[in-house]
Amino acid sequence: MSILTKHFDTKHNTAPFSQIKNEDYFPAFQEGIALAKAEIDAIVNNPEAPTFANTIEAMDYSGAILDRISSIFFNLNSAETSDEMQKIAQEVSPLLSEFGNDITLNADLFARVKAVYEQKDTLNLNTEQATLLDKKYKSFSRNGANLSEEKKSELREIDKELSKLSLQFGENVLAETNAFQLHLTDEKDLAGLPEGTIEAARSLAKSEEKEGWIFTLDHPSYLPFMTYADNRELRKKMAIAFGSKGFQNNEYDNQEIVLKIVKLRQQRANLLGYQTHAHFVLEERMAESPEKVMAFENDLLAKAKPAAQKEFAQLTEFAKKLDGIEQLEKWDGAYYSEKLKQQLFNLDDEKLKPYFQLEKVLNGAFVIAGKLYGLTFTEVFDIDKYHDEVMTYEVRDENNNLVSIFYADFFPRKGKRNGAWMTSFKSQYVKDSVNERPHISNVCNFTKPTETKPSLLTFNEVTTLFHEFGHGLHGMLANTTYPSLSGTSVFWDFVELPSQVMENWCYEPEALALFATHYQTGEVIPMEYVEKIKESASFQEGLATLRQLSFGLLDMAWHGQDPTNITDLKAFETEQFANTQLYPDVKENAMSTAFSHIFQGGYSSGYYSYKWAEVLDADAFEYFKENGIFNKEVATKFKDNVLSKGGTENPMTLYKRFRGQEPKPEALLKRAGLI
Repeated sequence: MSILTKHFDTKHNTAPFSQIKNEDYFPAFQEGIALAKAEIDAIVNNPEAPTFANTIEAMDYSGAILDRISSIFFNLNSAETSDEMQKIAQEVSPLLSEFGNDITLNADLFARVKAVYEQKDTLNLNTEQATLLDKKYKSFSRNGANLSEEKKSELREIDKELSKLSLQFGENVLAETNAFQLHLTDEKDLAGLPEGTIEAARSLAKSEEKEGWIFTLDHPSYLPFMTYADNRELRKKMAIAFGSKGFQNNEYDNQEIVLKIVKLRQQRANLLGYQTHAHFVLEERMAESPEKVMAFENDLLAKAKPAAQKEFAQLTEFAKKLDGIEQLEKWDGAYYSEKLKQQLFNLDDEKLKPYFQLEKVLNGAFVIAGKLYGLTFTEVFDIDKYHDEVMTYEVRDENNNLVSIFYADFFPRKGKRNGAWMTSFKSQYVKDSVNERPHISNVCNFTKPTETKPSLLTFNEVTTLFHEFGHGLHGMLANTTYPSLSGTSVFWDFVELPSQVMENWCYEPEALALFATHYQTGEVIPMEYVEKIKESASFQEGLATLRQLSFGLLDMAWHGQDPTNITDLKAFETEQFANTQLYPDVKENAMSTAFSHIFQGGYSSGYYSYKWAEVLDADAFEYFKENGIFNKEVATKFKDNVLSKGGTENPMTLYKRFRGQEPKPEALLKRAGLI
């Protein structure tokens, strides 16, 4: 038995990271798959008539060891990867996708599930059991169980191919990100850049034994460069490099991959009897159909576009007056927006950063979770971790019961992908009267501490931390019976509600007072800054909304119609952006070739979810504000009806139980200053 397939003899059964070697993974996956297959065989060969317990429930608890191996391996492949790990990922992905198909295309297993499903009205199931039954049945029907043998094998081939293509897509984006460096040796090229950014670029150059400063396409390097660098030509160089990832006709080109992915997804949807990939996906979402998504996005577009055009005209005018710029280009947007924002609000990130020391912000999130949900977070040092920089916490409730283990991993490094995410190493579920508690992780890429300064966050990074922590709470407070319905296992357009609602506390003086104190003097952030943060929160909200909608509409264009005749990725994209475009097009750049959310992550036909969830979160927070942002009663309703319930019921039902009504977009439009 591999170390990965036996019960971990560790504190709280946490993953024994330091004992796992790369060569352990492949055999562990093989063994995990074999064990899971044996469990499925036992269900199929059970001589007793199919019941909810011996079929549906048994299936949900099966494959636990394989799930655990997968979560450890794929989480590390995102946070701490290497060439060797990526090679293993390429080898195991097809095995896992084949195993998944072995289950969903197993006719005898489906026959048992169908037998239980057909008598569901007489089974006297509780809500969670009814949901589980419905989901198990759909996991078959939506994955080809009702297809002929010939079509089933066609489906298998498509799935295998898709899993390979999306891995390849992601690896290409990572390779392109790592391949580019802007190496500067002339100090005057640094004009405008904050000292923290310069210091980070200097230490990167040092680590590579080079003179001068190195800037990269990683967000902590790229974003400040685009926002503050006075040298317009260098901003252009960076922007073009960033926008041409996967679009350079080289070995890492993603154009063909994108076209293959969308066509295979369409084929798959057709095979299963759906008009398009979006019709297939949205059947299991709050939004229900592409028509509803398009109506939702176009309605917001109609409200946001006039504001965006006005803001763009204001920005154009400002850049012309300031620097005689005749035509605003994409590499000017962040730079002049920041300058205009400073002029209007006299508030820049560099002024705010001293008040947002990472440790204090994290502790602030902990304190807020304590006030709302009665949680305490204690850092512990006897839990194994996969990198020295990771911090580990025990999370307990008011009665000192263990709620969760929490891992926090905050700094960029070579083997870690860009961005920020929440994930889990172990799910919550109840089995044999034991409530197994979850192991949750937040992974981000914040500015590292330097020799002279701790890690100081931009306000944007503060909201990112709160956002991921909101997902984290959704995972930590999970309290369901079945693993597949636990935590963040909810409809995709509902999953962003817990994360986005948490961001609201970052704008409230009462909450900021808990953690926004100067790292040197300990002084609480001045009220005038807080007022300005609030005022500036809706600065250029029209432009930001237009940008989000343009991504959502591009996603729907790829997936909500038949893509068979698309041959030119760039031409197709240009056509889709026509209605939302304000800046001139950059011919060297494409969006789709690095649009990892929809071609590598799970957001295909789902990018609209961010805006959809913003409507929910603004409406939900309005309820908190009406009653006080630390109101225990409202917080308990949110915990009991949203955070702890996972995917056990229809999200709209859960939301209405919390809020007493359906969400209204007015709160969002008001918050964004669009009405």
